[in-house]
Amino acid sequence: MWRFLIPGLVFAVLIGFFVIGLKRDPSYVPSPLIGKAAPAFSLSKVEDPTQQVSDKDFVGRKHLVNVWATWCGGCRQEHEFLVAIAKQNVIPIVGIDWKDELPLAQRWLTQLGNPYVATGFDMEGRVAIDYGVYGAPETFLVDEHGIVIYKHVGILTVEVWQNEMLPLITGKATANGART
Repeated sequence: MWRFLIPGLVFAVLIGFFVIGLKRDPSYVPSPLIGKAAPAFSLSKVEDPTQQVSDKDFVGRKHLVNVWATWCGGCRQEHEFLVAIAKQNVIPIVGIDWKDELPLAQRWLTQLGNPYVATGFDMEGRVAIDYGVYGAPETFLVDEHGIVIYKHVGILTVEVWQNEMLPLITGKATANGART
C-alpha cells in the first residue's frame, strides 16, 4: 500500500509547488537590502567628474537611487518618466550610471534632460554590486535614516509610482506591505 501512497503524495506536493509558482509575479525579485542600510558609496559625478557624489549627501531625507545606463533600452523608456517625477519635486533622485561610457552618459543627460540631483559614475559596477543590481534599470527608495525601504526592478511606471512608491514617500503606507 505504501508503495502506491508515497508516489501519490510526492505528485501532490509537486502539483502544489507548480500551482504556487504560477501565481507568483516573475518580475518580483526580493532584495536582501530591504530594512537594511543602503550601501555606502562615493563616486565621481557624471555631470562634473572633478566632483564627488556620496550616500552621505542624502542623509536626513528620503531619496530614490536609480541605476541606469545609456546601453539600457529600458532606461531610455523610463527616462522621460523620471524627468516628470523630478519636476514634481516630491523626492530627490540620485542616479548611478552603471558600467557606461562617461561621454555617452553626459550627452544622454544633456539631450534627454537630467532628472537627477546628482549622478555617480559607476564604471566598474562596484556600487551596483553592493546594491545587488543584476540589470538596469533598478530603483531603490531609501528613507531619511539611510535604510532601503523599497526596490523596483525594471522600468518605473506610473502605476508603480502611484500605487507603491508614492505612498511610502508620503507616509501613507508602510514598507511591510510593499513589494520589494
